[in-house]
Amino acid sequence: MSWPFPPPIETMEAKVTETWPTGKFAYEPKWDGFRSVSWSGVSPRLDSRNQRPLLRYFPELTEAISALPANTVVDGEVVVTIDDVTNFDALQQRIHPAVSRIKLLSKETPAQLVAFDLLALEGEDLRSLPFSERRARLVELSSRLSYPWNLTPSTTDELTARRWFDEFEPAGCDGIIAKPLGQGYVHGKRAMIKIKHRRTVDCLVGGYREHKDGGKIGSLLLGLYNDQGELHFIGHCSGFGDVDRAKIFERFQQLRSEGSFGEEARAPGAISRWTGDKDLSWVPVQPGVVVEVSYDQLEEGRFRHATRFHRWRPDKDPASCTMDQLERPAGMGFGEVVKV
Repeated sequence: MSWPFPPPIETMEAKVTETWPTGKFAYEPKWDGFRSVSWSGVSPRLDSRNQRPLLRYFPELTEAISALPANTVVDGEVVVTIDDVTNFDALQQRIHPAVSRIKLLSKETPAQLVAFDLLALEGEDLRSLPFSERRARLVELSSRLSYPWNLTPSTTDELTARRWFDEFEPAGCDGIIAKPLGQGYVHGKRAMIKIKHRRTVDCLVGGYREHKDGGKIGSLLLGLYNDQGELHFIGHCSGFGDVDRAKIFERFQQLRSEGSFGEEARAPGAISRWTGDKDLSWVPVQPGVVVEVSYDQLEEGRFRHATRFHRWRPDKDPASCTMDQLERPAGMGFGEVVKV
């Protein structure tokens, strides 16, 4: 094998911020998928951010990776789209232990590849080149590739990037990545910048999980009323200090109830192969306490990540905590964005 450096590799990462950087940068959409490195050659590879092999889960991508020039290494993302929007839940379901299930899903929810960096081309190591040069080589290479390959859009104009920040969100992008134009590829370092969406919403506390130490709040379970008037579990909030954890725990002891989330709505505690042996027990409380939190991403009617606590909202009517608060932007789909 003539790869100029051995696989697998540590990928270059990004640090998260909510402000835009100053300087000379290339700006690209942040895709909601699995970070991956594609290696072409006699034995094609697809490696994850954690340097684990992915190709067995995405056999439909073998031909596409093999279509790269021999001994070429591309940094990018594996995505699955549903209704022209990247869908992380569907992508996550592709990681399955059963070969028969993998084969079925490869046809039902086929994956695509988004290329955003070129680390080697036909055995030539490009990592020391500035990103601007690697990008130019990637653009030329991409002109020779076809589905399921996609070239991520890129601009050096901040105003254009700020417009993309909003326009590309409906396609499943959760922000913008800023890459220093003159920088080489830095393995395992947060050498890029990720500007992410963040919004606030008023939620009802429908339950809590006790801290592993006992006598303290571990996390608050959050809900919003759906169209049927049922409280729909949408995520959780944690990260309180020890003193606050004890006070919050004491407060909610007085609000314990037999139930809170609707019988037909999404509720916490569901077991899946992702949760393993993790303790998912929780205590329901009488809905009535309103809390303002901020979130970054939504996925299938829930917060994708833990929320940030902002403040208690005793001035808010609990009935106003509905799913209608959540912003659902409309606009460009994935297929349109990758053609920009």
